[in-house]
Amino acid sequence: MTDSAESKPGGTLPLTVLALFAFAGNSLLCRAALAPGPDGPAMDAVGFTAIRLISGALFLLPALGSKPSGGTTSPANSARRWQAPAVLLLYAVPFSLSYVSIPAGAGALILFGCVQLTLLLAAKLAGEAIPPRRWIGAALAFGGLIVLLAPGADDLAAVDPVGAGLMAVAGIAWGLYTLLGRGSLEPTRDTARAFAYALPGALLLAVLAEPRAATSEGISLAIASGALCSGLGYAIWYRALAGHSSFSAAVSQLLVPLIAAVLGALLLEESLDAQLALSAALVLGGIFLGLRGR
Repeated sequence: MTDSAESKPGGTLPLTVLALFAFAGNSLLCRAALAPGPDGPAMDAVGFTAIRLISGALFLLPALGSKPSGGTTSPANSARRWQAPAVLLLYAVPFSLSYVSIPAGAGALILFGCVQLTLLLAAKLAGEAIPPRRWIGAALAFGGLIVLLAPGADDLAAVDPVGAGLMAVAGIAWGLYTLLGRGSLEPTRDTARAFAYALPGALLLAVLAEPRAATSEGISLAIASGALCSGLGYAIWYRALAGHSSFSAAVSQLLVPLIAAVLGALLLEESLDAQLALSAALVLGGIFLGLRGR
């Protein structure tokens, strides 16, 4: 698949589905690596982030050797070369750190709630037309997430404020990264460049990490998160964004916590019940209502 084919409308749906599964995979891998176990977590959060970014950069390195197409040297694109790695770091670091102290469900709600707010605010500021049915669809989908997280709803007030704040920062940063991706002319190269330019920060994180806390399992999970779910996943998402408005990109990402919950039930032996089915109906129905007619 080449960059020149990224904006074909027929490819938007399958690319979006692949990207959303990659995002959900990131949550599962991070949760598996950082969750407390009988012998402690498989890895520390800082080390996980460092290996995630380094492996993502190495995986995407060949893309930087491909011949660039024209039109990528404008001032806007030059600025984006430094903005993208900055917000990538701003997302990745607090994302891992937050899961040390807050529940996964509450973290997902905070993360994607902040993503939605960021993208919807950007759409409003850009003068993008948002029909009432799309606002209703977004409300239904977000309501589905609340249903999904209802077992922990009483605990939201007790969520560690530092962890919640870190996840909010990650959500805002991911929203900004998504907005930058919509303007990309060469999504694969731009994703590779973002990871490559973020390498100095990743190497600094590696110095600050706790090597004694890393296990072979934790390192493997971080590499999979960086190379597949992050490097490849973000490149796919950049391609898919060519067929999305800010609003549809925002609503589509509401599927990620639901996918993560289903995969968590299948792979991590988490509960799967009628409440999850109701949440799925609300989220999928809200997304259909929000995106139909595009």
